[in-house]
Amino acid sequence: MRAAAISPLYEHLASRAAEDPEVAGLLTAAGEDDATGELLLAAAHRLVQAEPFHRLSNYYPSLGGTYGADESTWPLFRDFLLERAERVRALVGSQVIQTNEVGRAALLFPAVAAAARQAGAPIGLVEAATTAGLLLGLDQYSYRYQTAEAGQLVAGPAKAALGLHCALELAPGAVLPKLPKTVKVAAKAGIGVAPVDLADEDAYAWLEACVWADQPERLRLFGVACGVLRKNPPRLVAGDPVADLAEAVEPIDAPIVVMTSGSGLDLVPALSGLGRSAWWAAHEEGELRLVRVHGSDVETTTLATTEAHGQRLVWR
Repeated sequence: MRAAAISPLYEHLASRAAEDPEVAGLLTAAGEDDATGELLLAAAHRLVQAEPFHRLSNYYPSLGGTYGADESTWPLFRDFLLERAERVRALVGSQVIQTNEVGRAALLFPAVAAAARQAGAPIGLVEAATTAGLLLGLDQYSYRYQTAEAGQLVAGPAKAALGLHCALELAPGAVLPKLPKTVKVAAKAGIGVAPVDLADEDAYAWLEACVWADQPERLRLFGVACGVLRKNPPRLVAGDPVADLAEAVEPIDAPIVVMTSGSGLDLVPALSGLGRSAWWAAHEEGELRLVRVHGSDVETTTLATTEAHGQRLVWR
């Protein structure tokens, strides 16, 4: 898994789990495509959440732990999992990794703002391949972009419950983007294979468990974003994000702006079939792109290169 230099705890555990047949064997209950180290670590995180006074929690900053990985971490982790082998198998056999990185809203905001400016009217904001719809709170979050040229650029509502920070660099020859105080949204919808109801305590706990345990700031942001959405839940539709996109946006009487982040989808054919102008704010493969689609006319602009979780973008 991609933990090196990002999550010292998960790097420590994943490297040892890969070499331990008993621990790695717990993943046999998962589907072939889902049997990853990340899924095993999420299952472990969920079980430690359920037993927050276990000694292993001392190594989990998400649960208030302050110990760094040491010679005791792996033996304690190994025993913890093997003693709960059936519960681990039940989790990895019934769950999949679900990434809800609200920090990516800071990357998408400039693209959505540009689309809204082109639309010239309040937009219908849509998240394709959604899980819990956290990106649909984009218009309710505030943003602080740190630049070398102009100090801190502030966008979004001033009294937002959730504030996101992002470093913004300029590529050679680029100028700073125009960032509005607000993006006016007329309606929202999310579409995904299995959207999660944030009011479901078990489903919410699993989403928390999918956040890496030694990244408590990401977990804090996740919790605040969920609180924002619970006050005004967006409409979430279960379906294929491409094949069923038209059904998801059909009730929205406003210019459509669809967001994706790390989905790997190609939405152009689906957007072309809508019969009206639509925009696609795509954060994919380390790039932020804005795609304007009207029928067979497609205009793509690469706005920035990015880091995956919203920490930095280089404006082009």
